[in-house]
Parts: sequence; C-alpha cells; structure tokens
Amino acid sequence: MCPRPVTIVGFVSWSGSVGIAALVFDLDGTLVDSAEDIAEAVNRTLDDLSLPRVSEATVRSWIGEGVRRLVATALAHAGSERSLDEVMPTFMRHYRDCLLRSPRLYDGVTEALQLLQARGLPMAICTNKPSALVPPLLDHLGIAGYFAHIVGGDTLPQRKPDAEPLLHAAQRLGQAPTQCLMIGDSATDLGAANAAGMPIVLVRYGYPRDLDLESAGALAVIDDLRQLVACV
Repeated sequence: MCPRPVTIVGFVSWSGSVGIAALVFDLDGTLVDSAEDIAEAVNRTLDDLSLPRVSEATVRSWIGEGVRRLVATALAHAGSERSLDEVMPTFMRHYRDCLLRSPRLYDGVTEALQLLQARGLPMAICTNKPSALVPPLLDHLGIAGYFAHIVGGDTLPQRKPDAEPLLHAAQRLGQAPTQCLMIGDSATDLGAANAAGMPIVLVRYGYPRDLDLESAGALAVIDDLRQLVACV
C-alpha cells in the first residue's frame, strides 16, 4: 500500500509507491470542471418551468449522483411538484446543449495522463454522467485517446456509489479491483471504491460536497493530478 501522504504547502509526497496495474477516473470534478455548464442546464430547465434560478455554487453541491438525482434535487429545492419523468427530457435537451459551453480541464490533467500512459497503465472513466455525453466531452477537451473504456451512469442498472460500475470497469481493464486505483473527488466515488474493494485517491479541488477528505481513509489526498504519478 502507498504510505500516508505528507502535505506540505499544498504538495503531497510519498515515501513509496503502489503496485497498481490500471486506473479508473471519475470525470466531473476530477478531470473536468463542468459545474458552470451543468448549472446553466439546470437553470434553463428552471426557466422553462417558471421557477427561480439557483447559483452555480448551489448546483456544485448537488453534482455527483447522476442526472435524475440532480434534477430531483433542483425540483425539491424550488418546491415544485412537477413529475421527474416529465421534466427529464427538458433537462437532457439543455444538458446536451450546454455540454461543450465552457468545460475546462483542471490544471495538470493532460500532463498527468501523458505520464501515466507512458508507464503503460490502462485507464478508464467511471462516471455518473450519461454515457452518450462522455465521448464528445473527452474529444472536445483532447483527452479521449487516454481511456480504453467508459462506464457511464446508464451503462449498468447501478451507478456509483454502488460497487458494480467500478467492478465492471476493472473487468473491462482485465484487472482485479484491488489492482486498480480509483481517482475521484466525492463521497459517491469513495463509497463506490470501498464497496468494490478498490483503493482510492481523492482530489481536493473537485465537488466534495460535505465529505471530509482528510478523514475519508483514502490512499492519498492530492491537490494536483500530477502528484498521482508519484504514487503508482
């Protein structure tokens, strides 16, 4: 196992490394900051329902458990009794329209992926975002070629924090879950990794909501994805 990280002025270092054969990345909040676009999709949906808009910070606190939960939370927050099944087509139209509006990679992501790929580590995406929306986003950001497989929020009947999406990703990568490393930013990722028996590294810069990162029991907590290279 990778020794506990030592954090010094935002830098995380290890005295050893982990025997990891493959990597499984969360997407939103880990590789990509897409909160502004997701918030705009939510707000356009609220506009269509003549409901008040909400702040991007509020929507950030809702991201991570899939689009149905996101929309259900938005409707509950607005006090609306509209049916979720009725509203979802409207939201998905706006979600697709806003997908490439202004997403950005977090600092160091491309460099880290290049270094990890150079080490011969196969990589996959495991996200609760609808699977059809993942390839165009990865293509737009120039990182599609780093990932051998994509497990989306609708690939299986289950989604994170259930173990099954991570177990499926590990199977597709041809590795035991214990030989894969999950990289995520939230309690949803942590719960999935723990349920799958997969070690996890958490990032500080994503959408942690109310997760206490430092006491979560992760292998490491990092400030920049390039720090991951020291641990695998």
